[in-house]
Amino acid sequence: MLTRLSPSEGGLKEKILSGSIVLLSGSSFVAAVNLAYNVIVAHFLGPNGFGNANALLTLLTLISAVTLSFQMIATKIVAKQSNNANRDAAYKDLQRAGWICGISVALGLILFQGQISQYLDLPNKSLVVMLALGAAFYVPLGCRRGYIQGAFGFRKLAKNMVLEGVARLLGSLLMVWLGFDVAGVVLANSLAIAVSYAAIAPKLLSHGANPLSFALAYREVSHAALFFAGQVLINNCDIVLVKHFFSPREAGIYAAIAMVGRVIFSCSSAIVNSMFPVVASTKAEDRKSFSLIGTALLLVLSMGVVMAVALRLIPSSVWASLFGSGFLIVGPYGFSQLLSLYAISTIVYCLSVVVMTYEMSYKIANTNWFQLIFSVVLIGGICKYHSSLRQVILVQLILLTAFLFVIGTLFVLENRRSATIATDAHRKLRLSRRITEDEVIAGFLQSEFDKPAYAKYGETLRPIVFSPDFDDEIQCRTRRALLTLNHGALWNELPHDTQWFEVEIQAADLDQLRVFPRAHWVLTARGRYQIKAVAKRIDRRTSGLNDSFFLKISRIREAIASEAFVTGPVILIGTDESGPLTILDGNHRLVAGVLEQKTENLKFVCGLSTNMTQCCWYKTNVFNLVRYGSNLLRALGTYPEIPVVCNSGDFPKKASRSVL
Repeated sequence: MLTRLSPSEGGLKEKILSGSIVLLSGSSFVAAVNLAYNVIVAHFLGPNGFGNANALLTLLTLISAVTLSFQMIATKIVAKQSNNANRDAAYKDLQRAGWICGISVALGLILFQGQISQYLDLPNKSLVVMLALGAAFYVPLGCRRGYIQGAFGFRKLAKNMVLEGVARLLGSLLMVWLGFDVAGVVLANSLAIAVSYAAIAPKLLSHGANPLSFALAYREVSHAALFFAGQVLINNCDIVLVKHFFSPREAGIYAAIAMVGRVIFSCSSAIVNSMFPVVASTKAEDRKSFSLIGTALLLVLSMGVVMAVALRLIPSSVWASLFGSGFLIVGPYGFSQLLSLYAISTIVYCLSVVVMTYEMSYKIANTNWFQLIFSVVLIGGICKYHSSLRQVILVQLILLTAFLFVIGTLFVLENRRSATIATDAHRKLRLSRRITEDEVIAGFLQSEFDKPAYAKYGETLRPIVFSPDFDDEIQCRTRRALLTLNHGALWNELPHDTQWFEVEIQAADLDQLRVFPRAHWVLTARGRYQIKAVAKRIDRRTSGLNDSFFLKISRIREAIASEAFVTGPVILIGTDESGPLTILDGNHRLVAGVLEQKTENLKFVCGLSTNMTQCCWYKTNVFNLVRYGSNLLRALGTYPEIPVVCNSGDFPKKASRSVL
């Protein structure tokens, strides 16, 4: 059984370098095996047969979006767990889910085998059925590899990748020698996946509690699937589209050219796979500099440049002798030129993947949505411009360069903004004590309970709001249902892994706090949402705003000044104690406290999660708002269940909908 290494054992950069060396060595050997596989299979099958086999295997690569999603989540969970039993329990549940997905994908391929064969112009639809066998094992194989990767078992992971490559090569050679041609090659690839799955079975502990809730697991897997869906489309859509638009011979030639992209991407993935668990297990302060991501980017760039130059220097005649005379390209742009051009476009995309994966290792990154949208743009670009194989490659190079520029700019701006805020704050937020979510909900209700929405429950349920018993499960469920009545959409957007703390806020900490841009706050702030700037504008009595807005703040100021103000806590949310904090509830109270210079009279609680950037209340952007809208649609027609309160004060476990 693998034992996870502590991130503190040795430097973080050294871990990335050592892991990259192990995986890169394995990936390099696999790349050499795959090159031999492509050369030999192309030589024996010719352009037409090789194009058919490669188009089918590209389908398997598209399915890898699901496979790699499970691998990434398994890696992330295992890397973050210090308890081996809990780690293994989480893996078992993911493995079961992986088998369900794998079998579902296989059944889908079998169901639509006719349509797939027709679109790809395949000679026999039974080829898709053979591919379905490998697809069934492919997703759970990702789970097993993720377990090994998360436990820093890079050597074992590299050996398994080598095993798969060797099994593909030897199996394909045997099948071609036996005369099975394309069908034999496809079957050999499927069997290689099954062999790799059987060879990497981990030894698991039989006890332990799964630390991953279903909701969090679904969110993480969906997030990873979104990332890999965009990735596999960008990496493989060109091969499928060329197979559709060009002749079988040209499609076969392009498939041989595209193999260089597979090799380069495989080698860069080795660097990314070693970086991911290291960064996932680090603390926020270890990620403040760009040294970790810089190391990974430099490794990918150096490796890619060397390969691109080498490919350009190899004469086209060498490739023609290796693949066969059918792969010789007549014209000014020979095989070597196209290989080198394709290699450069792949390197550019690999750099983008490093940046996106780095962010994904410690938070939910919205760049995944952008990548998926960009993949659609790339498909549209190839569909529009495909007069020659060279033009197809140039379209990819131009668009992928633009994609890298946008992704890199967003990454730098986001990190500079966080660093500036952290520098301005000069210190971390002081966390007094850890509290439960039930305590936060009770505090939220104490500030809201006198509003009309709770009028019908005022006398009956007031005791459990203002004198809560947090050991009473029925009381906790009742308070949660009450909060859902008026603020369910708000509360449900918070990440499931949010940790809550009582915090101390003093004058020096106010630079970290900002109001959420909504309603009158947008007109008041005019683009400057820091709490001190907002308070200053309100103190000047900006014209054009609702008078009731100012009256409410004035009443709170009077109460705070008289020290007779008693209410629930101001609720803050953020990613960590050093970054910016948004006021989820209590904007009026905090502004009044700032104006009276008596913020010490207020109570503060703060919810922290590295995934808080996924919440539209913390970070408002198109992607978060779309997610919020979809969650609202799913919640339509659902109602909170509020237990009926008996005269005796007991809370029965079920209640009638009529109480609402």
